Amino acid sequence: MRWKGRRQSDNVEVRRRSGGLFGRRSRPSGPTIRLPRGGRTGGVRRAGGSSIILIILVVLGLWIFAGINPMQLMDMLARQQGGTVVTDVSAPQRSPAQQAADQELQQFMAVVLAETEDTWGRIFRQNGAQYEPTKLVIYDQATPTECGFGQAATGPFYCPADRNVYIDLTFFDLLSQRLGAPGDFAQAYVLAHEVGHHVQKLTGVLDRYHQNRQRMSEAEANRESVKVELQADCYAGVWAHDADRIGILDDGDIDEALNAAAQVGDDVIQRRTQGRVVPESFNHGTAEQRARWFRAGYRSGNPSDCDTFSARTL
Repeated sequence: MRWKGRRQSDNVEVRRRSGGLFGRRSRPSGPTIRLPRGGRTGGVRRAGGSSIILIILVVLGLWIFAGINPMQLMDMLARQQGGTVVTDVSAPQRSPAQQAADQELQQFMAVVLAETEDTWGRIFRQNGAQYEPTKLVIYDQATPTECGFGQAATGPFYCPADRNVYIDLTFFDLLSQRLGAPGDFAQAYVLAHEVGHHVQKLTGVLDRYHQNRQRMSEAEANRESVKVELQADCYAGVWAHDADRIGILDDGDIDEALNAAAQVGDDVIQRRTQGRVVPESFNHGTAEQRARWFRAGYRSGNPSDCDTFSARTL
């Protein structure tokens, strides 16, 4: 992707392990437009009912007085909140070369975010509405969110409660080296997918899903979750269409995105991590489905073609 020299979004916040943070906050969001109904590559994290401050105090207390590793506790919390745990990610000290690479990756993410803002801003205007951007929070190992603790082991995710996208950059090492999905446009696909969840939030899709899932069985909720995830994949394809239209894609970029979509399919992840596939537990979609819906959005560039909730087959 030919990204250098292009505009970087201001809606990026970087949180460091030292506790410092810098970056600009996005404006409050809230418009609605009519796009396909329906209603979570990390996925969507649900808002937890417990206070973040209380959780932090409990974690610190268990660490100081009981010797419990807070990272292990946060891993348990993430699992209870329904996050898709990809792997346990250790966080060794980054070398100067790795830190420089991280800085460039942050800049790349800021450009991709800016491009999604341009794409969805245009689409919303065409529908008579104003697009309010999401904020990208780049964090290290773990961070508090309005949806509970976010951590590297759960992968990138979107939090509907604070309308932010959360990414630990070490996930991209995992994506490239262990999941077999290298390339800058594979990384761009991941961010564009999470931005797709933000679009679902603005259009009411996520709110309907979270309201309805309270009345669903686990199997029904999984099936609806697959529709949510595949629509976000399709929305990522809509953005890729726009990026191709303005001439910033390199040869092979779309293949990188399609490969990434396939490598994070439920069937591929389950086969890799547990040696068997359990279709009734799928909540993101198969490799074939994820790549196909991304391709559908890419081919047309029309979000109306992303209505996974009315599709006869997924």
